[in-house]
Amino acid sequence: MRELSLNVMDIVQNSITAGATLITISVLEDTRGQTLDITIGDNGRGMDAEQLDQVQNPFFSTRTTRKIGLGVPLFKMACEMTGGSFSITSSPGGGTTVLASFRTGHIDMTPLGDIGETVLLLITCNPALDFAYTRGLDGQLWELDTRQLREVLEDVPLDSPEVVEWMRENLKEPHP
Repeated sequence: MRELSLNVMDIVQNSITAGATLITISVLEDTRGQTLDITIGDNGRGMDAEQLDQVQNPFFSTRTTRKIGLGVPLFKMACEMTGGSFSITSSPGGGTTVLASFRTGHIDMTPLGDIGETVLLLITCNPALDFAYTRGLDGQLWELDTRQLREVLEDVPLDSPEVVEWMRENLKEPHP
């Protein structure tokens, strides 16, 4: 994929398919240390040991529409090409967590892309689900949690134009 944000979208789609109602996305970057860690977790149905073993195989998919699943293998390959690491943990009924660590100074580093717009798209296309997003850049953190928004907004839907615009502004990354 051309941008890591697209990998994030693909992994989150897996979470949605697995019945998750809460998806956490954490993107932590240290420019001095030249690292980028992306963690995606969910409370979906999870996978047993056999599925967990197979999920990194491009010729395995739980989908019935096709027999291959490239999302996890491509994400794994992208981080390992930079000298980074990849892990996925899961248990039946316990959800799944994917951690991809990248070495950003490596020549094969894929650009992150517009992760804020990706998160916004995921939220607005799935307004019944909850998302907890954390973005860290050189120790500066900002977060957006739809559970908190729902408390404040009460009956105003997350996909209403005013809320979408507010989220868009709050998902923009500050410039150092």
